Amino acid sequence: MKIEVYSPTIRRKEMDAVLTAMVEDRIGPGERARLLIQIAKEHLHFDYCLSLRSPAIALFLALKALNLEDGQGVLISALSPRYYTRVIEELRLKPVFCDVGAAFPCMSRETIENAIKANSAGVASDSTEGESFLPASPRCIVVHHTLGFLPDIAAISELGLPVIEDVSQSCGAFIDGEKDKVQGSEPVHGVFTILGLEEKDILTSGGGALLYAMNRRDASVLRNFTDLPPEFCLPDINAALAAVQFRESPKNIEKRREIAAVFTQSSLRTRHKRFIPREEGEYNNYAFPLILETGLKDVVAYARKKEITVESAFEDTLVGSGAVDSVLCPESYSLSLRTVLFPLYPRLRSQEVDRISKLIVTLP
Repeated sequence: MKIEVYSPTIRRKEMDAVLTAMVEDRIGPGERARLLIQIAKEHLHFDYCLSLRSPAIALFLALKALNLEDGQGVLISALSPRYYTRVIEELRLKPVFCDVGAAFPCMSRETIENAIKANSAGVASDSTEGESFLPASPRCIVVHHTLGFLPDIAAISELGLPVIEDVSQSCGAFIDGEKDKVQGSEPVHGVFTILGLEEKDILTSGGGALLYAMNRRDASVLRNFTDLPPEFCLPDINAALAAVQFRESPKNIEKRREIAAVFTQSSLRTRHKRFIPREEGEYNNYAFPLILETGLKDVVAYARKKEITVESAFEDTLVGSGAVDSVLCPESYSLSLRTVLFPLYPRLRSQEVDRISKLIVTLP
């Protein structure tokens, strides 16, 4: 039987919750969406949250809340989701693309500083009027936690620009609160945080997102959007699914860790490389990516013969879709050509884990 690279973790509890919502004829935005926010708050400890129909709406509102002016720049990773640029440009803002490091898929303070310098140099060289082009320089940063890895938000925040975090793939990395214990202080968060609930996100409602603020000051800004039309808000039928996903997340993340430990041992016997988290134990094992030393097409074809689906990790990103010039972000472009994802999700059976592990060991 073929093993797919992605599979949402939908079990009987999720099915029963959705069925109950359908039987009670409560499928539009309502009480279950409010219950989801309460449950999410127990895990994430935010001050205020909006439940929305899509991550695109969440990003749109987060940027609107910052009151940016037309033509100002929004700095984003070249490995961000493709919808970022559509939202940014619809707000009459300008995307400013940032590269990543060779061995870590997220932006860092260093790569952001380099992007800001390069953008400033480009503005100066293209302008004959000097200051008239300066509003395109970055006025905020949207930090995507690519493939579930955690960037150093504290260091990025020191740059003095407002930060919007996208934790759609990284949620759950510290769902038990261990991050606070390790650091010995309150962790640094962005001004606003987006938690996508789409099919391939770490938690899913079948579509949707949460947009939340951790502290009271930023939450007061989000409260300006309290009276959104229902067409912007998450339906109860989706919220019912997401609520169970939150409750089951500690168990599912532990299962991911167990599977990833097996795959990691197999990968150590190959010449291919892994992304390494900044701190030991901080990864939620959203995926199992490898940076290949051979051609991606060869590996995909080899896996297909074994009836296992693997795919390019960054095909649906900005650089992977060709929206970012490879010269502008060379490391991101290189990773988009060489990084492959293997199936990793809690529903994998032990026999399937063994098959994938053997595939990794024998990669060309």
